[in-house]
Amino acid sequence: MPANLTPMYYKAERDYRRAQTAAEQVECLQLMLQLMPKHKGTDKLQADIKSRLSEARQNLKHQLNAPKSGQTCRIPRQGAGRIVIIGGPNCGKSRILKELTRAEPDVAPFPFTTREPLPAMMEYEGVQIQLVDTPPITVGQVPPWLLNLVRTADGVLLVLDGSSDVAPEETLAVIQEFESRKTRFTEVGGFDADSFSIVNVAARLIVTHASNVDCQERSQLLHELWGGDLSTLGVELDEQDFVNALKQWCFELLNIIRVFTKSPGKPADMGAPLTIADNGTVEDLAVQIHEDLARTLKHARLWGHGDHDGQVVGRDYRLRDGDVVELHC
Repeated sequence: MPANLTPMYYKAERDYRRAQTAAEQVECLQLMLQLMPKHKGTDKLQADIKSRLSEARQNLKHQLNAPKSGQTCRIPRQGAGRIVIIGGPNCGKSRILKELTRAEPDVAPFPFTTREPLPAMMEYEGVQIQLVDTPPITVGQVPPWLLNLVRTADGVLLVLDGSSDVAPEETLAVIQEFESRKTRFTEVGGFDADSFSIVNVAARLIVTHASNVDCQERSQLLHELWGGDLSTLGVELDEQDFVNALKQWCFELLNIIRVFTKSPGKPADMGAPLTIADNGTVEDLAVQIHEDLARTLKHARLWGHGDHDGQVVGRDYRLRDGDVVELHC
């Protein structure tokens, strides 16, 4: 039996994946249970959520009673999505952040230059995307705050140094450190179908120093050692064409589309797009603006890829990148 989950449920689930504290997780899980249709098709999902809710409540109780110690990391979310940049020592993470944003991280030819997470904003065709550079990862060195940062990200750039013979093994160690903590790097993110405790994080492999004669062999060796596979982009960060391609990859990694809204009788603001999931509907757009709007929505008028500009469409109509929408209640 299909679950027939609503757009508001999926929004709550997405918020849960992004939650950075136990209190936020408890709030999102409670809302997911409230919004979920109750029938046989959701029995297993309900049980998984109740189990996760019990665990989150225990974690919250522990956090409230535990003494404050160790490093923590709370980076406010900004933009259409968050992409975390990870990798082994001296792989080029900070250089990527420097070239894609206006940030000025320390970039040096020696390892462990980055000691703290550094967020910055990247602009791509009117969309603001948050990138976060992180300290290098080695065997046994994934602090809880970094694990949480990756698990709650909308995407990950896994960086491999294409000029280093040891890079495949170092990058494999990064992958295995997260896999041992129930975090997998896959093409599409979301909870694992067999276990609500395993998080699949949408990721892409970025190989720096792409002009190195052995770069491709090192990338292939990583995939052979790992046994997994990710879409891979080789880059030379001194060349603008590669930088532009990497920006496009970041946008595509988020699996979103840009939608512009307008009020009746007024032109659309083409400088301020909203973003919704790729293949999202008019109702998804309404939920993004406000839940009350989604409840009262009657229809929409559409300009863009349709047969007729200003055509009337229903709430289930699937939008495409660049559409202009006028919502009517």
